[in-house]
Amino acid sequence: MERINAWSTYDLTMQKECSEFCEAYKNFISEGKTERECTDLVVNEAEKNGFIELGRAIEQKKKLKKGDKVYSVWMNKSAVLFRIGSLPFEDGLNILGAHIDSPRMDIKQNPLYEKGGFAEMETHYYGGIKKYQFVALPLALHGVVVKKDGTTVILNVGEDQDDPVFFVSDLLIHLAKDQMDKKASEVIEGEALDIVVGNKPLIINSRSKAGSKDVKAPEKDAVSKAVLHILKEDYGIEEEDFESAELEVVPAGRARDAGFDRSMILGYGQDDRVCAYPSLRAILDTQNKAGNSAGFERTAVCLLVDKEEIGSVGATGMHSHFFENALAEVMNLCGEYNELALRRCLANSCMLSSDVTSAYDPNYASCFEEKNTAFLGRGLAFNKFTGARGKSGSNDANAEYIAHLRSIFGSADIRTQTSELGKVDVGGGGTIAYILARYGMNVIDSGVPVLNMHAPFEATSKADIYEAYRAYRTFLENCSLRNQ
Repeated sequence: MERINAWSTYDLTMQKECSEFCEAYKNFISEGKTERECTDLVVNEAEKNGFIELGRAIEQKKKLKKGDKVYSVWMNKSAVLFRIGSLPFEDGLNILGAHIDSPRMDIKQNPLYEKGGFAEMETHYYGGIKKYQFVALPLALHGVVVKKDGTTVILNVGEDQDDPVFFVSDLLIHLAKDQMDKKASEVIEGEALDIVVGNKPLIINSRSKAGSKDVKAPEKDAVSKAVLHILKEDYGIEEEDFESAELEVVPAGRARDAGFDRSMILGYGQDDRVCAYPSLRAILDTQNKAGNSAGFERTAVCLLVDKEEIGSVGATGMHSHFFENALAEVMNLCGEYNELALRRCLANSCMLSSDVTSAYDPNYASCFEEKNTAFLGRGLAFNKFTGARGKSGSNDANAEYIAHLRSIFGSADIRTQTSELGKVDVGGGGTIAYILARYGMNVIDSGVPVLNMHAPFEATSKADIYEAYRAYRTFLENCSLRNQ
């Protein structure tokens, strides 16, 4: 069964809508390269669209009702948005769930050292990466430094045209015989992913315009001291402040159109922000069946979480109770909370685990089973299951749920395809789907196919991104399956 290319179904109006949507998406992933930055962008959009912050609603003892819009943020790294429907919460929610963290390198807590005339910072890579892909690239530094007095310093260095960038050095090919004989996983060791941050020593007599004729050798660690001097002068950061810092090293530069036809997007962090952004836009733009935004039947939810790339652990990952707690608070403000009602609400909910899948790559065709893989340009991809080999670690969606989704997406003429994450014994991967499925709700993975997944620059099709948005919005407006 072959799926047609979505581009062939677009008239000029839809091509224009797709292009405009993807321009906004490129801005989102270019400006939101960390979980904190994405959360800030989400909050800005939510408040611009009339959502109120849950904490403020609780303080004001506000009574929520049909049509109200509320959001909650946890530790500045995860967010959830609710649009209250007309049906009781016990009838379930329609949930879009994506993650906003991406593979990268994190600066260690005691990072700065000097060797061979270079000042460098030690990193610890985050998530599954091919380490050799992150060397000899222009890199940017994003994140926060929180000082002992509670002051937060925001860093974003390497993105503006006039900013310096950083890099991880690589061995020149002329001397790389032994390196080239290593396995790919060993070509670059994790401890070798240190970024170069300086090469000029702190010059004590720099106040003299003419300089000094009596040239002295720089004192020990003069280059790293020069870097610390810059950090203190420009940002007010002391070396010990790195202990309470969260600094991420990411590829520098904005997302770009790819291909002569501009049909694709090349950019960092599309796993999984390519699903997070359409999910956000879907809940902002969703209307009820009467065609207005005053409210609709089921409460709609957009859930954007952290830490998926390392197992959804920690206080901001999907394994935390952040979502469940926020839902309980919203139900309470609606006058519907009790423990049994909360459990029934979750069990009767439907969710699209909005996460990416692997796209067929003809250069590595042996890793894919063509009849059961996603192709760029053929629409939103459904993964009935993920996991590895014998479906280990997988959520496996019910046939009844898939049939319901086929019906509502087919009625809206949305392009979809089915997929597995490569050949059965080649590898695999996971999402947050199995975590939400623990509540007994219907869940299926549905996302945008990605080429170069987890590389510094990933590739996606604009048509797939737009179809994902159309599908997510249709799901929020029309999904009505309820567990028995």
